[in-house]
Amino acid sequence: METLEIQSITNSRPSTLEGAPAWFTDAQAKAWETYSALPKPSRTDETWRFGDLKQLDFDAFAPAGFVDSDDIDMEISGLENTAAQFIFANDELVHAEAELPEGVICLPLADALNEHAELVEKYFMQGDTKLGSAKYAALHKAHLSNGLFVYVPKNVEVDLPIEVYHIVSGENAAIFPHTLVVTEDNAKVTVVDYFKTAGDKPALCIAMNDLIAGTGSNLNYSAIQDLNLASKIIQINNTKVEKDANAKGFILNVGAIWARNESLSTLSGAGAHSDMLSISIPAGEQKYDQRTFQDHSAAHTYSDLLYKNTLYGNAKTVFSGLISVEEGAHYTDAYQTCRNLLMDDTTEANSMPGLQINADQVKCSHGSTAAAISDEEIFYLKARGVQPKVARQLIARGFSVEVVERLENEELEALVLAYIDAKFKAVV
Repeated sequence: METLEIQSITNSRPSTLEGAPAWFTDAQAKAWETYSALPKPSRTDETWRFGDLKQLDFDAFAPAGFVDSDDIDMEISGLENTAAQFIFANDELVHAEAELPEGVICLPLADALNEHAELVEKYFMQGDTKLGSAKYAALHKAHLSNGLFVYVPKNVEVDLPIEVYHIVSGENAAIFPHTLVVTEDNAKVTVVDYFKTAGDKPALCIAMNDLIAGTGSNLNYSAIQDLNLASKIIQINNTKVEKDANAKGFILNVGAIWARNESLSTLSGAGAHSDMLSISIPAGEQKYDQRTFQDHSAAHTYSDLLYKNTLYGNAKTVFSGLISVEEGAHYTDAYQTCRNLLMDDTTEANSMPGLQINADQVKCSHGSTAAAISDEEIFYLKARGVQPKVARQLIARGFSVEVVERLENEELEALVLAYIDAKFKAVV
């Protein structure tokens, strides 16, 4: 009896994206060669220190097949007020609606490659992948078939957020969504990515985004990761912040059995400002691996990183962050803070903050803490009629609020808190 070989994402060269320009198909072919040539990460790699390398066995995963939107039995609940909403199921667009200012381009990436090929080429995956997952960035590029392209021209502001849902459905299905956002001079936009699974089968998401904030622009990006507890995700974030621009990136991790987040922010012009924010709430056997790089390549730049992790059960987190102030990047202000709240004795939080300074007249600080809720805190609330179980949840919620408030969008803040409350309810 003949057996059918599974078309694994790791051993089968991806098919060419139909209608894509030559530069893109060439890039995909080279990416597959790069993926095949690069070794898997090892324990000697500093960028994978404390990481769980066993999670990198992706041989069982195959490219996600077509899924009818009627077969996705899940509630899509996000923001009420949006400028656009796109829903992708297994990297296929199943829903789109948009009401955007004139001149704004907001299209599925597959369409943008046909209609705006030169513009996409200018910005697509131009950043570095120096945080350890170069092999998987190449795998992403080789398999990439869709995502969202957002281009906001000069002096145009998109007042309401753009929502993008990336849903994966099917056992051992793999998706490779890509979000490319460009704000030209003095433009403004907010984009929210959601990563979700339909059902409880194991799935894999290898996602990337390119965020380019032009001179004087404001670019806000949020990623809400709520995959099921049988699934894995690698998310690689590349942000470039030009002169007098402001970029804010936020990641919420509540789902997936294993998540690897790599975030690189490059401040390339005087007056550039970058906020890097994250809330992660792993529980049970969940493991979250976070690697960050604040790259100050120009003088008079500012970055501030605040990551908060609340751990339950046997959960484990890894944080490794580096502030790099390059030669000539004088008068840099850069801050990096990772705080871990340990809700059980069996949790583990590893933190490795770092500085690399090659300029003068800089203000830089980094730090990390890991602590449990004290008996005194519980006693204080208990004396005021709050039961210990509720007190622990209130303290954990308050721990996250400092990050949430920095989103500076009331509706988005409320949505994030709803995800946080749902996770606390599930684990407490």
